[in-house]
Amino acid sequence: MRGEGGGVLKKAACLLMTTDLAFLLFSSSLPPSAAVPLRRVASSSIPNPSVAMADAEMQPQKRALRTQIRRALKAVSPAQRAQEDSAIQNFVLDSSWFQSSKGLCAYLSCETLREVDTSRIIAEVLKMSDAELDMQIKKSLYVPRVEDKNSHMRMLKISTINDLVANSMNILEPSPIDAAQNAREDVMLANQPVDLLLLPGLAFDRQGRRLGRGGGYYDVFLKKYEELANLRKWKQPLRVALAYSVQILEENVIPMSPTDIPVDALVTANGVIAISSSARERL
Repeated sequence: MRGEGGGVLKKAACLLMTTDLAFLLFSSSLPPSAAVPLRRVASSSIPNPSVAMADAEMQPQKRALRTQIRRALKAVSPAQRAQEDSAIQNFVLDSSWFQSSKGLCAYLSCETLREVDTSRIIAEVLKMSDAELDMQIKKSLYVPRVEDKNSHMRMLKISTINDLVANSMNILEPSPIDAAQNAREDVMLANQPVDLLLLPGLAFDRQGRRLGRGGGYYDVFLKKYEELANLRKWKQPLRVALAYSVQILEENVIPMSPTDIPVDALVTANGVIAISSSARERL
């Protein structure tokens, strides 16, 4: 059954790691800023003074917007959130792009942060075994592990809920070593690409702009994976964000910098919104 195993993850929701939460834990921040194209080549890592200045000027605007969205999320009733959680996860689980995916990176939702629930999606992937596959495709699943306060996040492969362990702050994340005492596979070192990235965030718009919680962990990871895919001549994975209705904002409200990575598509309780040309072709 699709919901099997979701309850275990749901109970641990407040402990499950979302890398945006790392900002709150480590008090790190990543500069904001101006508009960027939906599919851009990753920019040089050499600091640009003018960009840094523009980023600094946008910080107050981003902070104010984060406060606004957190208040809006807090005002949503638990019943409404549960209804939207169910609808959003149904859209993902029933979609051809999820069912055909061979590898994906997915965030582990935290109820305290009022993130769209991913417990059923995670459970659906983890419950698969060779005997259950039939016409389904067995998937490789990578989930986030925050390494330091400098926006360094790794996506490590797991195959069971038992691969998640509580860190020193009592937050569950993938252990770096598996049961056989081997280093857990890092998606950046995998021989095969992922074709789907399920992303969290605080706010989004229909142009693909994403406002995170300020740590920059996902933006840094997405940039590195984009560069890796280009280097290996892999097809870029779909960047799909899950969002409640109150998290969808009007165009040009979310400030964007060259370091902010846009999404290809949004999944809301009303359906899937394809944004980039890549998403329109594949969704």
